[in-house]
Amino acid sequence: MSAGEQPTPPRVLVAGGGTGGHVFPSLAVASALRDAGLDVEFVGTARGLESRLVPDAGWTLHEVEARPLSRKLSPATLRLPLVLVRATRRVTGLIAERDIAAACVFGGYVSVPLTLAARRTRTPLVVHEQNAVPGLANRLAAQWAEAVAVSVPGTEERFRDRDRVVLTGNPVRPGFGDFDRAATRPDALAAFDLEPDRRTLLVFGGSQGARKLNDAVLGSLAHWSEPGHLQILHAAGRADHERVRAGWETALAAHDGEVPLVRCHGFIAAMETAYAAADVVACRAGASTIAELTVLGLPSVLVPYPHATDDHQTANARALADAGAAKLLPDGWLAPKSLVGMSEPWLNDDAARREAGAAAKALGRPDAAERVARLVARAARRTRAGREGRP
Repeated sequence: MSAGEQPTPPRVLVAGGGTGGHVFPSLAVASALRDAGLDVEFVGTARGLESRLVPDAGWTLHEVEARPLSRKLSPATLRLPLVLVRATRRVTGLIAERDIAAACVFGGYVSVPLTLAARRTRTPLVVHEQNAVPGLANRLAAQWAEAVAVSVPGTEERFRDRDRVVLTGNPVRPGFGDFDRAATRPDALAAFDLEPDRRTLLVFGGSQGARKLNDAVLGSLAHWSEPGHLQILHAAGRADHERVRAGWETALAAHDGEVPLVRCHGFIAAMETAYAAADVVACRAGASTIAELTVLGLPSVLVPYPHATDDHQTANARALADAGAAKLLPDGWLAPKSLVGMSEPWLNDDAARREAGAAAKALGRPDAAERVARLVARAARRTRAGREGRP
């Protein structure tokens, strides 16, 4: 570097793809790294959510071939070693070509090629685990990582070398960390045509919805003790929206007596607005949802998806339930009566709801992205100093 020439910032390679639970935290950490003065680029597949979300957010995405890790023998499993070799070779080349100083993986099968390439090139690796139960890709990566960031207290015990595990929390999407629910509530209620004097139950099952959860809330009309004080904001999922909307129309028209105010949507893009309108939330227990509920301090009835890998959603929900921030309703017990029985006490009791909300808030880590970014930046700057011969 010539005299007066500005040094280029260290560059980090990130892998977080496949699902929103991997992509959104990786994007939040990438933004925090940029704010800290580092360059960030991504590796991902052409078919995962990252193929759209990463470029849309303005980041460079290097496409690699990757396949899910599976414990079951199948033709795809037999092809996996060849796919991994090709992808790892590709990422190894990227590390050299792009002068990568550190790598950060967020789990999912797209993380594996970067993990193996970082090991091959001795590039410092930081792992972030969103769930209470680590996934297979992150358990593999943790063997060679210099730091493992976890989201849920107690996850440390699931890794062999606990000295390298740091509790950071799960990064939330930009805007959630400093979002003021109370100040936004009047506008949020107006946005969904809801009434300020009713308590709001927000129900959703993710972007695709959850049919069993939809059916439980659809069948709930006969079980509410004070339906005139209740309103339900229901995001049913795009695929199930028409069925659920028609179901609500039929159920409300046929019900004899007071009914809650119901607003049914297929998908709510501005989830922060929905959260601002909500008093209690009934939903699945994915890692990103858990992070948002705790950062915003919302009590919840959590219905873990029963087929999640290693039943990690149940572990996520239990961590909140043990703290008094949520109630765990197993999918097998989900029914209209049980959904009402768990959510109505909080809807009708302001003091109990505030207590649960405070317990949720105590678990929230709005600075999680910055915490993870500090681990990555420290490794990247140490690598850059070593390459330049600085102490």
